[in-house]
Amino acid sequence: MADVSTETYDVIIAGAGPAGVAVAARLAQKGRAKNILVLDRYHFPRDKPCGGALTGHVGPAMDALGLSLRVEHVPCPDAVVRCGSFERRVEMGQNVDVIRRLDFDADLVAQARERGIRVIEGEGLTSYEVQGDCVLVHTSEKRTLRAKVLVGADGAASRVRKQILCNAKATPHRLFVAELNVPAPEGLATSMVYDFTLMKRGLCGYVWLFPAPGGRLNVGLMHYPNPSKNLSGRELTELLREGLAPYGVELPGKCAKGWPVWGYHPNAKISESRVLTVGDAAGIDGLTGEGIAVAMEQAVVAGDEIHLALDNHDFEFSGYRKSIRRATVGRELALDRWLAKLLYGTKRWRDWLALVLLDEKVLDMYARRVDGTEVLADQRLGLYGALCKHSIVRGRRLRRLAEHLAEWRPLGRSGS
Repeated sequence: MADVSTETYDVIIAGAGPAGVAVAARLAQKGRAKNILVLDRYHFPRDKPCGGALTGHVGPAMDALGLSLRVEHVPCPDAVVRCGSFERRVEMGQNVDVIRRLDFDADLVAQARERGIRVIEGEGLTSYEVQGDCVLVHTSEKRTLRAKVLVGADGAASRVRKQILCNAKATPHRLFVAELNVPAPEGLATSMVYDFTLMKRGLCGYVWLFPAPGGRLNVGLMHYPNPSKNLSGRELTELLREGLAPYGVELPGKCAKGWPVWGYHPNAKISESRVLTVGDAAGIDGLTGEGIAVAMEQAVVAGDEIHLALDNHDFEFSGYRKSIRRATVGRELALDRWLAKLLYGTKRWRDWLALVLLDEKVLDMYARRVDGTEVLADQRLGLYGALCKHSIVRGRRLRRLAEHLAEWRPLGRSGS
């Protein structure tokens, strides 16, 4: 039986990744650092499969949280978008920095400690119970701690999320990532690559190649949960290998790590009395698979909600879901969820891919979304105009897309 500790905190945060540290940093700004405990089952630095791109909203969020980017990073001033023989280089309004999560997360933990926040490594949450005026947090060290508020920032495999949702079943997005000790392909040393070619082979998503610090290359793919294209881990790994081959990049052995993640849904339950979730536990960007910017933007909202709850002694968090939804991050996530369903979740993917790739204004708008210089959710008039234009030139664009895809052949196979 777990020992019931006398330790009591205002807030216990499960998870010391970007989401957890960001919530702690926000509360520290409110003068609550001494009453926060952050738990993580791993010891830092620890590996975390991730593309590592700090998209444009990360900078403002980190500024708002009083955090700094102190680790080595590769500034990327542009992105290359490809599909078959189609290629377009899109200039970013501001650089997107690519980091290694191994270094980035460890430094965020260090910054939390510099602010007087207690972080315990090697001890994670296993379960919790809401009892009257507190939450009892059970840990992997057979301890039971008390808190007024529990924050589930424990990632895609969040135990807090599962308990809030009563283990409800859902189909996840799937990400496969590898960090290779090889340089970026020629001409792409400071460019992010997004390649949609493998949608022809059943991938509901894209392959990426990002230049990483230390002369490394971060590669991976995202696969959307389309019931009609339920690919196995082995099939996805082989697709990643095929997608990298045209760049002269070899994927060795079993180096790619795969894991499930959950897309954000504006109506999903992300809190209950005295408990809320943030970051991957609350849902990633369904279109891109992005999680770091989402986590930090959500953390600002979550930290403010917790601070208010502690002041007012009202811990229901009944308005938290709406607060996230109304914030810029929630509006962007809701739009991306809709776009992802159109692009990855329907049989008409060629139609929507032709719009995204072959309408220069649409691609530019999304580039501004990625670099943080615009809020795509505020560009609905422009998106509507693009849809109207697409209805007129749709046939021509579909023929062009077919031509681009026809010029690509997977290794050892004929085109389809």
